[in-house]
Amino acid sequence: MQTFVWNTQDPAQQRALLARAEQVQSQDLSKAVSEILSQVKRQGDQALIELSQRFDGRAPESLVMNSDQLAEQGARIALELKQAIDAAIDNLEQFHRAQAFTTVKVETQPGVFCELRSEAIERVGLYVPGGSAPLVSSVLMQALPARIAGCSVRVMATPPPVNDAICYAAWRCGVTALYPIGGAQGVAAMAYGTDTVAKVDKIFGPGNRFVTEAKTQVSQQGCAIDMPAGPSEVLVIADDDASPAFVAADLLSQAEHGEDSQAMLVCLSQGFADTVLTEVESQLAALTRSETARTALSQSRILICENLDEACEISNAYGPEHLIVNTGNPRSLLPKLRAAGSIFLGPWSPESVGDYASGTNHVLPTYGAARSASSLSLADFCRRYTVQELTPKGLDNLAQIVMTLAEAEGLDAHRNAVAIRLQAGNAV
Repeated sequence: MQTFVWNTQDPAQQRALLARAEQVQSQDLSKAVSEILSQVKRQGDQALIELSQRFDGRAPESLVMNSDQLAEQGARIALELKQAIDAAIDNLEQFHRAQAFTTVKVETQPGVFCELRSEAIERVGLYVPGGSAPLVSSVLMQALPARIAGCSVRVMATPPPVNDAICYAAWRCGVTALYPIGGAQGVAAMAYGTDTVAKVDKIFGPGNRFVTEAKTQVSQQGCAIDMPAGPSEVLVIADDDASPAFVAADLLSQAEHGEDSQAMLVCLSQGFADTVLTEVESQLAALTRSETARTALSQSRILICENLDEACEISNAYGPEHLIVNTGNPRSLLPKLRAAGSIFLGPWSPESVGDYASGTNHVLPTYGAARSASSLSLADFCRRYTVQELTPKGLDNLAQIVMTLAEAEGLDAHRNAVAIRLQAGNAV
């Protein structure tokens, strides 16, 4: 990690210090994903078998696992892991149930009633990446809100072979069917549907470049998605009284996600920065993913600023996915902080707890999208719609306003839809 004194940089240099690595965009990737989507759309299950053989080196024994099969395979995991998953589910359930929408009903003027209602999206598809370790937390963060919201079809795609812990988490969270299909073909299967795979209305979940590109393409074809997913990132604000060991651990916990992850530290002195760097090197030696973390840290930075107000301004300009505030009075900074996916206050709130079990959702906007996008919540699994109901007197009171505006816009039929009712009412 390189260290920079913020106020010695000109505006262009400051913008460069807050920049992410360029995301890989290529016509080759777009074309390859487009061809996969097209093949699945044309050939359905047969394409899924062929593509699994091609990309995963194996075709799954079956393209679908039902709830009973998930329960049976999931039962093989260790009791300690079961208990940890169950405890995380309890916390997530408490926090997400509290987000339940309450219908809004307002009489805007006598006899004119307007409502805002919410209902669950009927069919949702959840994507869970494969890789070197089972991403149990990705199952929990997607499947549990879908169940609580009341989505009737909750299906999941994940690369084979499916880990026992994934099966247990999916079963506990009420996944109705799991498809051992990964990559762009897994996204395509849920977006278009096949003889085996249920077609869904919205797709959730992170993944590699192929998955992200597939989600982007199907979203342009009528299937909604949660959000584009970029590399994971954290920004830590720390004062000189913070524990350098805690700060280093937080930076490394983000850096080990992937080589393209970014870990940023904003602090108040060179001395503190140097101590953190020493701690980083010490802790790196003990990590199984030390090379991954080291690569991520090579594109991460330490920024030294004059005070905590300036630290907040830097954070707001960066818009981090995760923001850790490790200062003497972290809650006092909360009103000054915005544009963060999730905020962790104080020395005893590592980002790890939000990733797994505090109760908040870890699906967050990345790459600066926190300036306008929100963390995943119960609302993302629902759609909101309005209702209006007028009494005869209500329409009579509103009629002239509506007819005048319709006439101003040259929409005679709009005006007539009101006028004809007035005439009918006068005739009664």
